[in-house]
Amino acid sequence: MRSRFPLLWLALHRRRRMLVALLLGMVVFETLIVVIASTLSPGQLFAGGGRTPPGAFKAFSGSTGDVSIASYPGLLGAGLVHPFWIALQLTVIGSLAAAAVAADVESGTIELLMARPVSRNRLLAERTAALAIASVALNAAATLVVAAGVALSPKLHHAVSIGGVFVAGLLGCAFALSLTGPALAVSAVGRRKSQVVGATIALGAVGFAVNFVALAWSKAAPLRYVSAFHYYAPGDALAHGTVPWAALGVLTAVGVAGIAVAFRLLARRDLAP
Repeated sequence: MRSRFPLLWLALHRRRRMLVALLLGMVVFETLIVVIASTLSPGQLFAGGGRTPPGAFKAFSGSTGDVSIASYPGLLGAGLVHPFWIALQLTVIGSLAAAAVAADVESGTIELLMARPVSRNRLLAERTAALAIASVALNAAATLVVAAGVALSPKLHHAVSIGGVFVAGLLGCAFALSLTGPALAVSAVGRRKSQVVGATIALGAVGFAVNFVALAWSKAAPLRYVSAFHYYAPGDALAHGTVPWAALGVLTAVGVAGIAVAFRLLARRDLAP
């Protein structure tokens, strides 16, 4: 297997320590969220004195509808859209997307790679696959921890179905894909790793900010449709347990379109440093 896809395995091997650290960090963080949800009532944390959390707090629970952060689905959803969760996702995407093309152009090793019988399409395809494996592993780790917590806690299981947890995990993979596509497109045309990392961070940070503003300010509500966080709603998935096919389709389409653009840009660009 490794001899057939050397670029894929090399990309993962070079970043194995980082990936292990990120996986452990995700497991510890989601375990903490599950423990908090099992120990304390969400109403005590976010709705003290009988007050209802502001509507904008739906952004922190990953909801586009009626799921409040002061509920078990909302609290668990917060763990799947928390800035720490976002940072881990962006680290994987930014690092491996930058390494796909831009890092080799910056270091001058791209010409050495192209001197071997390796096509541009194969180079990008194997490194895209490495990024996909890392992103799926990170989302799987978060999903399995939350699923185990829900299964072991009667009060969590009463409010959240196991099926809903896996739907949230599926949305997490689609969300990662929606950022992966544009990041790879930037890597395919860029000449610096910093350009790819910066673009990835901007997509994540600006997307979250736009969704928050759209939920907090009614006049800005239409802006929510341009943010990936509007379609990535783990809180809704945990509460209802149904697959939001339209949202899943949008996230997937954006990611696939970005990857297609990356292949096209790489085929046409000059790879000289």
